[in-house]
Amino acid sequence: MSSMIGNKLKVSIFGESHGGAIGVVIDGLPSGLEIDMNFIESQMERRAPGKDSFSTARKESDKPSVVSGLFEGKTTGSPLCAIILNEDTRSKDYSYLKYAMRPGHADYTGHVKYSGFNDYRGGGHFSGRITAPLLFAGALAMQVLENYKGILIGTRIKKIYGIADNSSFEENPETVVNIRSMDFPVIDQQAKKLMQHEILKAKEEGDSVGGVAETIILNIPAGYGEPFFDSVESKISHMIFSIPAVKGIEFGQGFNITNMRGSESNDPYYTQEGNVFLKSNNNGGILGGITNGMPVVFRTAIKPTPSISKLQETIDVSTMENTTLQVSGRHDPCIVQRAIPVIDAAAALVVLDLIMEREGEIFFNKTKGDI
Repeated sequence: MSSMIGNKLKVSIFGESHGGAIGVVIDGLPSGLEIDMNFIESQMERRAPGKDSFSTARKESDKPSVVSGLFEGKTTGSPLCAIILNEDTRSKDYSYLKYAMRPGHADYTGHVKYSGFNDYRGGGHFSGRITAPLLFAGALAMQVLENYKGILIGTRIKKIYGIADNSSFEENPETVVNIRSMDFPVIDQQAKKLMQHEILKAKEEGDSVGGVAETIILNIPAGYGEPFFDSVESKISHMIFSIPAVKGIEFGQGFNITNMRGSESNDPYYTQEGNVFLKSNNNGGILGGITNGMPVVFRTAIKPTPSISKLQETIDVSTMENTTLQVSGRHDPCIVQRAIPVIDAAAALVVLDLIMEREGEIFFNKTKGDI
């Protein structure tokens, strides 16, 4: 099982949903970086369960404990390790799932892959709970990017089920910072009410809904990334698809660009005061796999939560017979809003790794906003 990603900045996550703890190891950070734990904990709180009727009733404080790599508020240069205790597990809720495979989950694929030795409780290592340590690492990366490059990352809910927020996601720092402060980050407040109504309706019916998240990365300079196999799209996609329940990603105009002509989809260049700009951003800030100086824009498709209380058809792998299953326990009727900060964090890890690949230690010697 491989749970490590990154080139210069290596991140490894560990643990299971109902184990004693989950955690992360971050390797590659230089010494002397000042880390604001209040910012990290505020991002962790955005993902934490049990906050409202739109998420699971499972109560987890998600308070990270740094056990190495940080001393007196600054990185030491050694691997930084943080753990998060699992406090509100109800493993008995999953006892009947040892052999009954939940549709839409990794129960069957995990059972086959690991010969039945995987921890099935709460999804084990496949659980969305493991995104908490990923978020810790990404929140750290977010503040490093902001402090040293002025790079800001923010994600809004673009769509829930069939309800879309068609308001423009303005590409400016104020909008990005504001969207990160929202528990349910939607720009159009009427669309927000309709989305929340749809989530509660699905919950009442024992069902679930999915949606689309839209992310903007501001102030990322031109020139990062590699063509072909290490393109910016490739690396972001790799990381985003590591988040459970993600089923699709598109950049810029995405699939809609197929409805445009070249004269419409091309982004014209212009210069002003010795700097290069583009008049549009249909390609999402990336050309040839390399950033072009425009905001990087991408959208993520998140499937409906597979744990639903409706009766479903499945199999019992102990008897190899057909059976039915009704999932009990505490589950999110929609996980889009809790996935939002994880997407921010995942994108931040990719961008920081890209910058470290190109600039190395020099990057950390630059002041905020330098290119």
